[in-house]
Amino acid sequence: MSVRVRFAPSPTGALHIGGIRTALYNYLFAKKHDGAFILRIEDTDQNRFVKGAESYIEQALDWAGITPDEGVSAGGDYGPYKQSERKERYKRFSDQLIADGKAYLAFDTPDELDAMRERLKEARVANPQYNAITRMQMRNSLTLSSDEVNELIAQGQPYVVRIKLPRNEDVRFKDLVRGWVVVNTATMDDKVLLKSDGMPTYHLANIVDDHQMEISHVIRGEEWLPSAPLHVLLYEYLGWEKPEFAHLPLLLKPDGNGKLSKRAADKLGFPIFPLNWTDPVTQELSKGFMEEGYLSDAFINFLALLGWNPGGEKELFRMEDLIQLFSLEKINKAGAKFDIEKAKWFNEQYLKSKSSKVLAEEFISLLDQPVDEKKAISIVESLKERVTFVKDMIEAGRFFFEAPQTYDEKTVRKKWNQLAVDKLNGFSDRLKDKDQIEKEEARELLMSYLAEDETPLGRVMPALRLALTGQAGGPDLMAIIEILGPTEVTNRIKKATDTIALND
Repeated sequence: MSVRVRFAPSPTGALHIGGIRTALYNYLFAKKHDGAFILRIEDTDQNRFVKGAESYIEQALDWAGITPDEGVSAGGDYGPYKQSERKERYKRFSDQLIADGKAYLAFDTPDELDAMRERLKEARVANPQYNAITRMQMRNSLTLSSDEVNELIAQGQPYVVRIKLPRNEDVRFKDLVRGWVVVNTATMDDKVLLKSDGMPTYHLANIVDDHQMEISHVIRGEEWLPSAPLHVLLYEYLGWEKPEFAHLPLLLKPDGNGKLSKRAADKLGFPIFPLNWTDPVTQELSKGFMEEGYLSDAFINFLALLGWNPGGEKELFRMEDLIQLFSLEKINKAGAKFDIEKAKWFNEQYLKSKSSKVLAEEFISLLDQPVDEKKAISIVESLKERVTFVKDMIEAGRFFFEAPQTYDEKTVRKKWNQLAVDKLNGFSDRLKDKDQIEKEEARELLMSYLAEDETPLGRVMPALRLALTGQAGGPDLMAIIEILGPTEVTNRIKKATDTIALND
C-alpha cells in the first residue's frame, strides 16, 4: 500500500503550534515510507473564514521546512485541494447515504432545536443530543411523510442532512497510538453531514476527500478522537475501506494543567504561532517563533519531541534524522508539557553549529549601523556560543561598536590597581606600531610581555577585559582584541586608565 497522508487545516486564523506539530508528524511519516504529504485546505465553514489565513499556513510550513508534495500551490493529480472547490462531490455522497437509509433530511428550526434541548435538560438528561431517540420527536424525513417532505422542499424550507446512527451498536477501530477504541452509538448523536447552504460539514467532507485522495493514514490531533467512530461508520456506510487512524496527544500548558492556548502563552510571555500573526479584525499582533529569533531546524527538533521520542539519551535531530527514526508506535498517549526553556536550549545548540557566515547576514540586518561582512562574521563567531538568539548578539556585542561608558564596579574594586594599570599601559605601547593583529599574535604578545617580570596573567586579564568591554565576562579576550584592532584597543586602555580610579 502506498503511504499518502494529509494535513488539512481550516483557514480560520493563525496556525497554532499544535497544528504545525500535526503537519510535521504527517510529513515525517510520509517521508519515512517514501510516501506523499498533502496539504488540503478545509474551508467548508465559510462563516469562520479569515482573510490571509490560507497564505499564512503555507508560509508557516515553508519556514519550518515541511514541504507538501501535493496541495493548493504544489498541485497534484488529486485536486482540487480546497474543499470549497469540491462542493458538488459531497452532495452526491450525501444523496447516496439518504437513498441507502443511512442519512435523512432534518427541517428543524433553531428554535425547535433549542426547545428539544430544554425538554431533555428538564428531564435530567446529562447530554442532550439529536439521536436515535430524540429524532423521532423532531421534524425530519423519518417522522414526516414523503409528501410533506417534498412540499417543504418545494417551499424552499431550509434543511440539513443528518447521519442516521443505529440506536445501540458498538463501533470499533484500532488507533495506532491508543490501541483499540470502542464507542457505543447510544453515546453519539446524528451529526449534520450537509448544511442548509449545501456545504458539507467536516465529517462528510474529510471522509470523501480522504477516500478520493487515497489517504492511507489519518494522523490528526486528539480533539478529533470523539469524531472517529462517526467517521468509521461513514466509511462503512459508503462501502469504502477506511484508512489507519492515529490521534496525537495534546500539547499542554507548562504546568500540565490543561491544553496549551494562546491566552496561556500570552500570559507566560512566549509565542504559540510559528510566524507573526496580525488579527485582521482587532489588529492585535501575536509574535511568532521566527520573529522571536528561533531557527527553523531548532524549532522542528523541539516540536518533534513534544509527544514522540525515539528512545535513548540523544536529543538533537536534524530533519533527515527525524525522518529515519520516526514511527507512530513511539508517540506517547499522554499530553506533552510545553517547555519554552527547552525550546531556547534547542535554539542555543543549533546556533552554535550554524555557519557564522549565515548568522552574520542576519546579524547585519539587525544592526542600526553599517559593518563589513568580515567583521560581522568575527563578531558572530565570538558570540554565538554565549547567546540564545542572533538578536541577543546586538546587546552582547555592543562593545564591539562603542567604547564602554561604565565599568563593572565589582571588577573595578577587586582587579583595578596600579600593577594592572602599569601593565595595561605597557601592553598598549607594544600595540602602537601595529595596524592589525590576530588573536594568537595578541595572546603571544601579552604573554611574552608579562613573562618579562613574571607577572601572573590573572593580575592583568580581568583589568584588560574591563578596559575594552566594561564587563567582567564575555567572549575570548584575544578575539575581541583582533576584532577591535590595535588602535581601538590602545584608545580604550587610555580612556579606562584616565577614567577609573585606582584601588589599593
